[in-house]
Amino acid sequence: MQSTFTAIDAIKKVIAPWRWYLRTYVLWIVIGMIFPIIHRAPLQEPQTVQTINTQVCVHTDLKDEVDEWKIQHSLQLVREMGASTIVEFFPWAYFEPQQDQYNWHQADRIIHHAQNQGIKVIARLGLVPAWARPENTTLNYLPPDSYADFTEFAADFADRYAGIVDDIIIWNEPNLAFEWGFQPVNPQNYVDLLEMVYPALHAANPDVTVHAGALAPTLEPEGSPHGLDDLIYLEMMYEAGAAQYFDALAVHSYGLTTPHDATPAPNALNFRRTELVRDMMHRFNDADTPVYITESGWNDDPRWTKSVRPSQRISYTLGAFEWAQQNHDWVNALCVWVLRYPRPTGNYPDNWTLITPEFQLKPIYYALQSYARGWEQEIDSLWLPPPTE
Repeated sequence: MQSTFTAIDAIKKVIAPWRWYLRTYVLWIVIGMIFPIIHRAPLQEPQTVQTINTQVCVHTDLKDEVDEWKIQHSLQLVREMGASTIVEFFPWAYFEPQQDQYNWHQADRIIHHAQNQGIKVIARLGLVPAWARPENTTLNYLPPDSYADFTEFAADFADRYAGIVDDIIIWNEPNLAFEWGFQPVNPQNYVDLLEMVYPALHAANPDVTVHAGALAPTLEPEGSPHGLDDLIYLEMMYEAGAAQYFDALAVHSYGLTTPHDATPAPNALNFRRTELVRDMMHRFNDADTPVYITESGWNDDPRWTKSVRPSQRISYTLGAFEWAQQNHDWVNALCVWVLRYPRPTGNYPDNWTLITPEFQLKPIYYALQSYARGWEQEIDSLWLPPPTE
């Protein structure tokens, strides 16, 4: 028994000089579990995007990314892919949670890292803070009484990032009930919002391009509780005088199960539906206004009914960019949804991504990189027969 106590005493004597180090170590572990370390990433040497097609664009999802190095690495991969432009969502509710009290931290990180990588940012604004909407309404509910508050936020955003972010989309898919806060979809109300926002943005940044729409492709008829056909909605926007309140039209164009070259029709949802949007613009003498396809793509989930095979996804996506090049006189950008998510969704949306949350590059990423950077042409040239005399 005596030898046991002696051994214990010996161990205590060995540990004693280190006990404060051990306690500090345990304390840091506990603090780290409660308050995870936020990894920061300093700006590096300014970069330039190497691309042969400036229409190549990708929609990112960086607004909820906690670690700064992940924002930096995501944008580095955008540049390395050869995309010169991103679309990113900047929610009003995030940056002005209390009226007249801004927190630009996350926006600063995203925008400055994009600038450092040589990437142009198209900013989409939306989501209403609790103080600017009635109780028991969704984040997409923007009452007319709050149009002025949203306008003030949008103008402050435009002023803060003038010269860095000169393209701003006002709202997202206002022709869908969900995106309009489950209010009755009303093109006149959206035009009223544009009428208020447009001069304020141009006063804040004279070089800004105000994008309207970001319309969702849908066949919902008038009176539907779910939304309104994008062609009808756009027609009603023009009839309400919207043309004078935007500089570019943002549209969403998904292929679903059809190939990139499927013929457009008013009763069909396919990639080339954008051509019908353009026809509507011509009808209202608005052909000088450019179009930005700010969401597009195909999904290759093996179990979703509206998906395609991975090889088809690559083929159709590259075909869509060829179509965009053929229509470069009015299509300024084609933006693929989506680069990556901060975390898995556990469902078919994961198969919209080009990169996994763990930064594993998918075949569609490599295919777009080869296309955007001209490597496909270089590889093809290796197989060309020598010139004949």
